[in-house]
Amino acid sequence: MTALSPDDAAPDTTPGATPGATPWKIVLGELDEKMGVKILEESVERVVATMPVEGNRQSFGLLHGGASLAVGEAVGSWAAVIHASTLGKTAVGVDVSATHHRSAREGQITITATPIYLGGTLTTHEVLITNDAGQRLCTLRITNLLMKPKK
Repeated sequence: MTALSPDDAAPDTTPGATPGATPWKIVLGELDEKMGVKILEESVERVVATMPVEGNRQSFGLLHGGASLAVGEAVGSWAAVIHASTLGKTAVGVDVSATHHRSAREGQITITATPIYLGGTLTTHEVLITNDAGQRLCTLRITNLLMKPKK
């Protein structure tokens, strides 16, 4: 994860939040850019992104399961870092699991991370990946460890 950076967003009101702390803003990494990820929404309560299926298919013409895991882990981690930043911390992933429910051959997927648990040491998020019709393609669960950023 990248270092905390200030922006003009309002401070988070999560219990335990550092007064005056500015939530971290998402910065796409190299893989995110190559996969065509776009951020639609970012807050402690919810992170939403999209990604095209085209360019992220495996050899049988289906959305690659690894692409789903990569983008799901990124969106879930971003959600954890946004929460962590309000506590003066950052987050690192310690566990991720996924279930693939159906495939996609075209269109765009939407990735939505919502918190299951937001603590001072750990966070757990559910990440849903849906297709253009709103059908669930994949469900991920990610747990992140919150820690002080290295200087």
